[in-house]
Amino acid sequence: MFFERHGGGERALLVHLEGQNPEAREDPQEFQELALSAGADIVSLVTVTRHQPSAKYLIGSGKVEELHDLVHAEQVDLVIFNHTLTPSQERNLERVFECRVLDRTGLILDIFAQRARTHEGKLQVELAQLEHMSTRLVRGWTHLERQKGGIGLRGPGETQLETDRRLLRVRIRQIKSRLEKVRSQREQARRGRKRADIPSVSLVGYTNAGKSTLFNALTESEVYAADQLFATLDPTLRRLELNDLGPIVLADTVGFIRHLPHKLVEAFRATLEESSNSDLLLHVIDAHEPERMEQIEQVLAVLGEIGAEGLPILEVYNKLDLLEDVEPQIQRNADGKPERVWVSARDGRGLELVGQAVAELLGDDLFVGTLCLEQRFARLRAQFFALGAVQSEEHDEEGRSLLSVRLPMVELNRLVSREGMEPQVFVQQHTLQ
Repeated sequence: MFFERHGGGERALLVHLEGQNPEAREDPQEFQELALSAGADIVSLVTVTRHQPSAKYLIGSGKVEELHDLVHAEQVDLVIFNHTLTPSQERNLERVFECRVLDRTGLILDIFAQRARTHEGKLQVELAQLEHMSTRLVRGWTHLERQKGGIGLRGPGETQLETDRRLLRVRIRQIKSRLEKVRSQREQARRGRKRADIPSVSLVGYTNAGKSTLFNALTESEVYAADQLFATLDPTLRRLELNDLGPIVLADTVGFIRHLPHKLVEAFRATLEESSNSDLLLHVIDAHEPERMEQIEQVLAVLGEIGAEGLPILEVYNKLDLLEDVEPQIQRNADGKPERVWVSARDGRGLELVGQAVAELLGDDLFVGTLCLEQRFARLRAQFFALGAVQSEEHDEEGRSLLSVRLPMVELNRLVSREGMEPQVFVQQHTLQ
């Protein structure tokens, strides 16, 4: 990494603001979970009521003095604000508290830095951190803001601050160039799946809604899943066979959160594009969460940012095991199409309903019928069996195979086209001669 991060575990004082614009309001419970996820040892949570933010400290000077006394009395290492601080506010508060000050964006960035596992994920986090830090470079360099002078110290006329900014710009350009290559590789892989007519389905949702647990249950994988915010950063793709539909590609993606920093959305664009290029989104929702409607709105807002708001969505209400008197079920809209599914990824109840609903939504053009294949199409017959599309097989008097099949029309067209036949003619005749 370009710079070192603290390893976490600091004694932290949390400061939560009330009285702000309702749209800008943050959840104090979620704030504490974020701090714990970052590895902080929470000393206290202080709620400050402030209707008009102060330009110098964000909060009033009297409350700043009160917090200063608490910081020294409790030997606090870090003060975290559940709000976005300007670079000058951050510097002013650090000067008073005589310890590190972090805002909500910096906290989320630190969590992302700890969770990133792949090379791509680390690059994305580093890019977001550098862009965030570039506006805060004044801190720590006040003694070097003059140009160097004196015998043996005369340089090219560039201050230390300017040198650091230039180095940051160079590093940011390097990372963006690498991520652009990653984006083109992902796009190439997606085009390959499109050519193979394999539908892609992405799990999206608020952080800690249970996406990775559901992903593991559906695909029998062992993706890291934990009861913490942002347990998953790096996207994972798995092939999944569904009855009545065939193969799909299922993607587990990073969770969303209130006011997800724009720098993170930009840095993770290559990853989030996996969702925006999907054929279907599974919006995983924590059914036990009291504020789930607000979380749904936040997820839809981020989907709008990445250009995925127009994609078909199936809502998956998860954590049914925490609710009473609610059974696994599929709820349908006025047209009879699946709209939401109620499941429990932890104990496996209702998982088959997810597959059924996905197959219905993606299998609008499902072919069900009997195909008559002459013996020279033995290879085609074997491919139908390999796909699991054959319901039964009989033979007529001339020795031709009568296959009762059920598979997506796109898959049927692809197989038949390989034999040099016109798919439409073949489907109408149900006979290959």
